[in-house]
Amino acid sequence: MWCRFSSFRTDYNVSVVQIGNKNKNSPLSQPIETPFSFTANLQVATKVSVSGRVFRSLTVAFLVYMLIAHGSSLAAARADNFYYPPEWDPSQGSLNTFHGQHALRERARKLDQGILIIRFEMPYNIWCGGCNSMIAKGVRFNAEKKQVGNYYSTKIWSFTMKAACCRQEITIQTDPKNCEYVIISGAQKKTEDFDVEDAETFELPADEEKGKLADPFYRLEHQEEDLKKKKEAEPVLVRLQRMSDARHSDDYAINKSLRAKLRSQKKRVAEEEAASRKRGLGIRLLPASEQDAAAAAKVKFSSKFDKNRKDKRALINADSIFPGLSVSSMSGKRRQELESKRRKISASAASSLLAGGYKPSSWSQGAVLSSRQKGASMNARH
Repeated sequence: MWCRFSSFRTDYNVSVVQIGNKNKNSPLSQPIETPFSFTANLQVATKVSVSGRVFRSLTVAFLVYMLIAHGSSLAAARADNFYYPPEWDPSQGSLNTFHGQHALRERARKLDQGILIIRFEMPYNIWCGGCNSMIAKGVRFNAEKKQVGNYYSTKIWSFTMKAACCRQEITIQTDPKNCEYVIISGAQKKTEDFDVEDAETFELPADEEKGKLADPFYRLEHQEEDLKKKKEAEPVLVRLQRMSDARHSDDYAINKSLRAKLRSQKKRVAEEEAASRKRGLGIRLLPASEQDAAAAAKVKFSSKFDKNRKDKRALINADSIFPGLSVSSMSGKRRQELESKRRKISASAASSLLAGGYKPSSWSQGAVLSSRQKGASMNARH
């Protein structure tokens, strides 16, 4: 059996033919050709002598394998955008030229201006210049990347993006001289001071110290300081390693303690949920404490008597001081009683005032009316 692979573009024609059978009348002596196309990057030419039965089984297995490989490779080619349509011709150039688009698609829409759209990750915490909100380190943006200068042979890149909080435009540039990012406009770097020893980090050497490291004597002193720090930190590291080894030496005991803690936690949660359902609540309540009991004991609720007294006092304050007006919520019978009492009080007060020779202002209009009535009656008699 031999397999022949002939290439045309990226497709290959395969023919499987049996050879070596001396019986010319046998159907196996006739060549078996199975042409089909598939996408591959392999060219093989081999000859294998086998019996007819083994050859048939191998042929079927080979055909099944190639069919599976043909389907999967085609799907992968479409997924990777390497599918060449039938109307494509090598003279037309690449697939991107054939489709009339750039390899970077939408990211290269401003490439004629020297701008490329990238994903920019914020290198440190900053304050937004538009709304003063903090933008954390690691937040990503769709930024416009372009070259704005050179530092010797190193390019200086500028990244322009818009904040998601207020659409403030932020511009950040690289600083090859100091090996950092510099905010040009739209934001302000958040100042964060910390102690190197407390943070357990390494302090980067300053520019002056970098220049001093070129001196062999200074470098030797620097190495001695590093060795001294290493010796001081070595006992701490050894102690931490011993604690870690002792903590994880008995896996069974650790697993047992964790499972016991989990069982007690599940039991406590079930009791709290049952107590909440008993009270008709949809949330779990915290366990009772002495502080909660003391705070609840200090709370005083007003009685019904105090409430009624306050309501009456408020009703009196809302009532008018003039006799003709009364509270709208007062009943009709009660209003009539109050009106009769007011008339009696007004009549007695009027008699006492007239006896003393004083006349209230409220009675002046009535007196004028009575004199006019008397004059009219006298004219009628005459």
